[in-house]
Formats: sequence, structure tokens, C-alpha cells
Amino acid sequence: MTAMSWLTILNQEVIACTRCPRLVAYREQVAREKRRAYLDWEYWGKPVPGFGDPHTRVLIMGLAPGAHGSNRTGRPFTGDASGNFMYPVLHETGFASQPTATDRNDGMQLKDLYITAAVRCAPPDNKPLPQELAECAHFLDREIAGLESVKVVVALGKIGFEAYLNYLKRRGLLTSKKAYAFKHGASYRLPDGKVLLASYHPSNQNTQTGKLTRKMFIEIFQEAARLADR
Repeated sequence: MTAMSWLTILNQEVIACTRCPRLVAYREQVAREKRRAYLDWEYWGKPVPGFGDPHTRVLIMGLAPGAHGSNRTGRPFTGDASGNFMYPVLHETGFASQPTATDRNDGMQLKDLYITAAVRCAPPDNKPLPQELAECAHFLDREIAGLESVKVVVALGKIGFEAYLNYLKRRGLLTSKKAYAFKHGASYRLPDGKVLLASYHPSNQNTQTGKLTRKMFIEIFQEAARLADR
């Protein structure tokens, strides 16, 4: 099966998923009610598939779609504050074709980078439940297994970090997560041969308070590029 066809099939299944009633209700409610600034938008209001280069060596593991970002635009980190912080950094470090991400048809292309998330639907308060993470895991397992060239996983936030370690546990490659503590800039060589890089999530909360600065974030992706070239 070609790189495009397995991924196309997977993404179609992701978009059609209705496994989590709480998330279905929330994402659809947000899409109906909208935010005042986006009243003229037709919100996506469905699970958001991964985005990027299927032959990538670097994988970004995010948390979940933002209610008025990805849940509106249908593409990871597109149309919200997190994306407005992240894509200029990805452009500067050579991973993104342009610094701005506004909608699915803005021409953005990722090179040697693929973005996915622990959960594909926008959760209330950005907090998916353990059961929702578990329901989404079978999509994640197939996606990661199919992205055969990945060398580096950049986990944005603790939930993304835990999601990748849990993937290794499900595959029988990790028995305990004890040796892997989440802290910004932490780097771990994993039993599957990949390197897990930890970063604070580029949420408004982290970037506005200076917990995550542009310089800190650029250094993460410079390191990811360096490790991927090995």
C-alpha cells in the first residue's frame, strides 16, 4: 500500500469517528454556536486528522484540537493562538513552507514533519478523559506504525508525552514509564530506537506567561532537525 493510500484510509476513519459521546456533543455544539469572531465560518466540527509529510523523520505529538482552532479549520494547530506561535517557528527551522496557518486551503506544506495528537476531537476545557484517550489510541497506533521513517518524536505537553510512552507500552516495548520524566527540553532515547523530545505546549497560557518563549521553542525544533539528520 502506498504512503498516501493507507493514510487517506486512516484519516477518513478518523473524520467519521463517533466513539466518544461527550466529545461528539461538545465539538458539534461549538461548531453550531461558534465564537463571535468566526460567525461567518462553517466550522469543521469533526475529528481532526493528522497533517504533514508521510515520509517524515520528525513527529509532533500534540494534545487535542482547539475548540475554535482545529475544530473550526479541520487542521492541527490551524487558526488559533498555539498555531500562531508554532508555525512561524516551524517555518524558521525549515519544517513549514510558510509562517502563517489560517485554513486547510492556505497552501501550507510540511517538510520532514508530521503533526498528530493524542485525541482527535476538541475536549471541554482541553482535558480529554482517560477513556477518550484510550478510544483514540487505536488510530494513533496505526498512524505511528505507518510513519516508518520517524526518528524523533516532539511531545508538546505532558499528555502528548504520556501518549507516546503509552503507545510503546501497548506495543510491548516499554514495561514502565518511571524512567521518563516530563520536563521541557528533556531528551530520551527510547526502546524503539527513536528519540523523545519534551516541550511545553505552545498554549496561550504558556506563551503569554513566558513559560515557553520563542527562543526555547526554536531550540527544540533545531534539536529535532539535528537528531533527525543522524
